[in-house]
Amino acid sequence: MRIAHVVGARPQFVKLGPVARALAQPGSPWQQDVVHTGQHYDPRMSGRFFDELGLPAPRINLAIGSGLHGEQTGRMLAGLEQAFGELSPSLVLVYGDTNSTLAGALAAAKMHIPVAHIEAGLRSLNRAMPEEINRVATDHVSDLLLAPTPVAMAHLAREGLGERSRLVGDVMADAVLAALALASPDGSQRLAESLAGKRYAVATVHRAESTTASRLPGLVDALERCAGEFEALLLPLHPRTRDGLHALLPDWRPPAGLVLCEPLGHPAMLRLLAGAAAVLTDSGGLQKEAFLLGTPCVTLRSETEWIETVQAGANVVAGTQPEAVLAALRGLLRGAPSREALIARAADAYGHGGAAQRIVSALNEFWMESKR
Repeated sequence: MRIAHVVGARPQFVKLGPVARALAQPGSPWQQDVVHTGQHYDPRMSGRFFDELGLPAPRINLAIGSGLHGEQTGRMLAGLEQAFGELSPSLVLVYGDTNSTLAGALAAAKMHIPVAHIEAGLRSLNRAMPEEINRVATDHVSDLLLAPTPVAMAHLAREGLGERSRLVGDVMADAVLAALALASPDGSQRLAESLAGKRYAVATVHRAESTTASRLPGLVDALERCAGEFEALLLPLHPRTRDGLHALLPDWRPPAGLVLCEPLGHPAMLRLLAGAAAVLTDSGGLQKEAFLLGTPCVTLRSETEWIETVQAGANVVAGTQPEAVLAALRGLLRGAPSREALIARAADAYGHGGAAQRIVSALNEFWMESKR
């Protein structure tokens, strides 16, 4: 029984760790291969995660790189078809909602290889987001849908996919617990020490739609305004954001209090989140990581797929207009529940760990049923 993990971006590397470890436990019938599409090709966004998180080295790296959605997905399809032909997996496991997710599911389905989707059933209900198209299409071609929450299960049931769905909990809870115990073998310790004792926040901006000429200047304005609420606002620069700043705002320099740095590894980022007064982000994964760590979040988008974070009072969806972002932040800082209360609500929503083991149990059950 051979399983192929298809990954290509930071959130998928993070979720791969707990699942791969659970599949590798003594007595497991599964052999594992990792296929890295190369969607995140910058070593600061890719290679360091494999090293820091102790992930299995990719058996195949397609090195696809960036490109328009159709171009990138098409190149992934061709590469994955060849990879699956070489590896002959019994099952393909895809994660999340990226172009790598969709390409992995489509390539396997066309080759009549069973597909399981981790984080199935998430919906932002905004079809303008490419991630939403990826989620919906992946769920409808997958054979086993591994849902993190009851809300995700309800979405799948409404789309006629209930029989294929299993509620397993959120593997990100497993990943956060594991990563917090890891060391960060880089300069991030010095960064953490420079923030010790300060009231600081963390921000990230990375989505393609956030770094366009119509969005990025307004988001930069919003972050400048929000920086005034803290002693420091830390902004690790995703390569796409760095390139957007150079192209669209070549003369821009960050004001005092807005601290730019290189991308951080996962353990280092989690430790900074755990000590931050707030996080501002357009990332889906970071919204949830902040919630699990009890840190209030302002989402720099018009919707979220993680509705539980909003319902728990941990997250405000503010959009991208500077005035609205600043107002959302100030309101959140005044009225957010305590860190302890948010951590407890996150555990109620996403579980106390153990999702990876439930995923393995669902995979084993699916495989046994398929052979009857």
